[in-house]
Amino acid sequence: MDETDKKIIEILKEDASQPYTQIAKQVGLSEGAVRKRIQNLVKTGVIRKFTITLGIKEGIKAITLASAASTPEVSKEILKLEGVETIYEITGSYDIAAILTAPNIEEINKCVDKIRNIPGISNTNTMVVLRSYS
Repeated sequence: MDETDKKIIEILKEDASQPYTQIAKQVGLSEGAVRKRIQNLVKTGVIRKFTITLGIKEGIKAITLASAASTPEVSKEILKLEGVETIYEITGSYDIAAILTAPNIEEINKCVDKIRNIPGISNTNTMVVLRSYS
């Protein structure tokens, strides 16, 4: 991965819906070269998936920290739940950080309750996001 690939990744992180022609202009390559580079980044696993992120105005975001036995298995179970956007396995007092998104606080609560009921979860701490900066 060279500097051009890194720049393409940064552009895609900002807005993955940009056409290849637009990305090409920003990095000084042809559309075909950008297309091939992105295909290669996907093929090699550097880019695992393209996704959308809902803005905070589109609902409620929360971060749930969880203590868990057999962390990879528990993480995979949490990721299956509706409303779970991202899972991070972390160091510190907790083993897992789950980023939740839902249309309202009731749906966040339902998701947290489902997380708490997953076998292996021993403790959770949930924080509602009040404001986001990027």
